[in-house]
Amino acid sequence: MAEQTADLVILGGGSGGYACALRAAELGLSVVLVEKDKLGGTCLHRGCIPTKALLHAAEVADHARDGGRVGVRSTLDGIDMEGVNSYKDGVVSKLYKGLQGLVSSRGVTLVEGAGRFVGDRTVAVGDDRYTGTNVVLATGSYARTLDGLEIGGRIVTSDQAISLDEAPQRVVVLGGGVIGVEFASVWRSFGADVTVVEALGHLVPSEDEFASKLLERAFRRRKIKAKTGATFAGARQTDDTVTVALESGEEIEADLLLVAVGRGPNTTGHGYTEAGLTMERGFVVVDEQLRTNLDGVYAVGDITPGLQLAHRGFAHGIFVAERIAGLAPAPVAEAGIPRVTYCEPEVASVGLTEAQAREQHDDVRTVTYDLGGNGKSQILQTSGAVKLVQAGEDGPVVGVHMVGSRVGELIGEAQLVYNWEALPTDVAALIHAHPTQNEALGEAHLALAGKPLHTHG
Repeated sequence: MAEQTADLVILGGGSGGYACALRAAELGLSVVLVEKDKLGGTCLHRGCIPTKALLHAAEVADHARDGGRVGVRSTLDGIDMEGVNSYKDGVVSKLYKGLQGLVSSRGVTLVEGAGRFVGDRTVAVGDDRYTGTNVVLATGSYARTLDGLEIGGRIVTSDQAISLDEAPQRVVVLGGGVIGVEFASVWRSFGADVTVVEALGHLVPSEDEFASKLLERAFRRRKIKAKTGATFAGARQTDDTVTVALESGEEIEADLLLVAVGRGPNTTGHGYTEAGLTMERGFVVVDEQLRTNLDGVYAVGDITPGLQLAHRGFAHGIFVAERIAGLAPAPVAEAGIPRVTYCEPEVASVGLTEAQAREQHDDVRTVTYDLGGNGKSQILQTSGAVKLVQAGEDGPVVGVHMVGSRVGELIGEAQLVYNWEALPTDVAALIHAHPTQNEALGEAHLALAGKPLHTHG
């Protein structure tokens, strides 16, 4: 049995864990990073990066199919999933090698193996013990399923869906959240007949209702069927098909069932409860400084209650590293974290929904700018809109919500508007380059400031 001490021991090498390791090492701390699989975690290997590579392949497929709309004679001859997977895996591999090099060059001690938190600021890997002045728990999340629904064969989660050998022809997606609508978008672009089953009343139900309705309208145009307010009753499969039953009595036959009912905190089996950590519904409870109830022990990312986003975990990791190093970073504010769903069309938002704003403020003003008035959006042949939510007649913009192709690229300015508590007049005074989709944000703020150009206010 070997024993090693360090300033910081991190359990989990995903977005939160490796960001914490790199920043802490940069600040002069000795760091041990424990990871049982591959550096980069779910985001790099099974989540954000491979799914967005699939979405780009889907976009290329759409462009090939629709070239005639802009006078380009192109056709889509089919989807070569071996080629798609090779492209996707190449992107992941390049980023993985870069991350490995970064961790090595910063002097982080990488321990490969399944770690378990055993208390006393110690992580055990087999018979070896790693004790830190501080410990950061960053074990991420897993793809949830439903009780009685066994994953296997033609019933898959996102973990299996990113590496299919062939594109399915008929798909049922169980869950209309971010993961569900992204895969629905990919498979529709690849030519599949797609049905999304969502128990709540709207797709992407955590978004502003405005965004949900626009996405549902766009999916109808794309012939993606969405059954909202529909309760799943069961599934049975044969060698060739899977049949999904709804409580309404309806049955849907498909080649594949994707279970996309969210992600759960990966905390079971890591010793957290046994070591005395305060837990709630499987999550590790933390304060705004990301401290647990145990001295010197922090938790970051998906195992803490809140948004399950890679960039949230990344920000958490940096925050904790700086705090441990004696700096005074500002806590990560949940509402200020940008959110993007990368389906076609994209959905992007930051801050409060209109409903949330009305709960917090006596007076709320909104304005919606249709992308029909934006030159670049018409060039890209996308429809959608930008919605702004303002707290009071003279207050800051407290919510930005966007739907349309590529609007995820606009979220950078939007999150600055929210996090810097900008007034509509502040943004209206800025010059936005023409022709860009970015102008849509500028014009929306002009309208909210009482100076509408291409809108009626």
